[in-house]
Amino acid sequence: MFDSLQERLGEVLGKPTRRGRLSQADVTAALREVRVALLEADVALPVVKNFIDAVREKAVGEEVLRSVTPGQMVVKVVHDRLVEMLGAQAVPLDLEVPPPAIVMLVGLQGSGKTTSCAKIALRLSGKARKKVLMASLDVRRPAAQEQLRVLGEQAGVWTLDIVPGEPPLAIAKRAARTGALEGYDVVLLDTAGRLAIDEEMMGEAAAVRDALKPHETLLVADAMTGQDAINVAGAFNDKVGLSGIVLTRVDGDARGGAALSMRAVTGCPIKLLGVGEKLDALEEFHPDRLASRILGMGDVVSLVEKAAATMEQEEAEKLARKLEKGRFDLDDLGQQLRQMQKMGGLSGMLDLLPGMSKAQQDQLKKAKVDDRLIARQLAILSSMTPRERSRPELVKASRKQRIARGSGTSVQDVNKILKQHQEASRMMKRVRKMGKKGLLRGGLSNLLPSGGGFPR
Repeated sequence: MFDSLQERLGEVLGKPTRRGRLSQADVTAALREVRVALLEADVALPVVKNFIDAVREKAVGEEVLRSVTPGQMVVKVVHDRLVEMLGAQAVPLDLEVPPPAIVMLVGLQGSGKTTSCAKIALRLSGKARKKVLMASLDVRRPAAQEQLRVLGEQAGVWTLDIVPGEPPLAIAKRAARTGALEGYDVVLLDTAGRLAIDEEMMGEAAAVRDALKPHETLLVADAMTGQDAINVAGAFNDKVGLSGIVLTRVDGDARGGAALSMRAVTGCPIKLLGVGEKLDALEEFHPDRLASRILGMGDVVSLVEKAAATMEQEEAEKLARKLEKGRFDLDDLGQQLRQMQKMGGLSGMLDLLPGMSKAQQDQLKKAKVDDRLIARQLAILSSMTPRERSRPELVKASRKQRIARGSGTSVQDVNKILKQHQEASRMMKRVRKMGKKGLLRGGLSNLLPSGGGFPR
């Protein structure tokens, strides 16, 4: 998400940061290009206008123009305004009501509403330890109720029994009653969608709202529809009333205009982002982190959270003890590669690293450092004996040939992973020497091998 906008703003804001002093004309020229970049990213025109006016007011002030690092001050002003436009603070789902909390999902057909319902249910039942019941109110789309039931089985979440011919309002009331009688914490209502907004669809949603008074009414909107998503949000907010927005398919939206405009146009916070097809591909929306990623500043907090969610505590402590002693063998390298796979692969981590320049990212892509490489490397490590993985220096000519045959790779590939292990070992020693303060000051990109390259 935001790939094109991130690249464009990186170019625009990179110019003033390379200059020692800025004039008002320099700032004006930069903001003109920022304006074009935002419009090309499908951000709504009124939002762009307000954004540029607010940034200009601060960026041409004496504090910036006379600053020791005026270019960086301009970037900070843009960053702060982006955060403000996106909502300043993360707004989580509000379930602090006597159970069951009723959460209603609305949106157009094809926006990913049913899948999002299952994703939210999985997130609530897992991380929040809530007992969740899902119910489909979509009696028009063929097999819509069955689809939710199947997704419920995959997520390990209960779904309301299907009664053929039952109207949507009756289903909603039965779901609320079942939730109260059987001790559910949350009841998720997946309402029907249409290919376009119509009065009948709005009437159904409004009837459920009036009867059950849902604590949360979430619009599920497809980020890839751009300006249309903003229009849909406005219509639902006017007719039904929204408490928040779930943006889906943000991983496939290179522009990101819908996310940047949605809060400003509707006044409703974006609460969750769908970032993939899998049921666990759902993230909380953090305006400050997203603004940092758009401006190429990285997002270490999200990176650490991803690592914590995928790494067992016992494994982390074991690795930490080994690193304190300066030990890092091929088993540890394999563990890190598997960890990287769980976190979405190298491609999913690059934009989260601070200090990782666009040139370094491009260099990695040109070097074809992708997730298939990780799979090959793991195959090579699996073809080694436990003794070879704990003592890499034993892997000589004949052993390399055996490992290459066993993994379906070449001796050159085996040499590369051994070299990668040496680089990783050296990096770990640098981490120990730098300490926490030195690591934060230098940025994680300083730990890359010289020039930012990885052994292919």
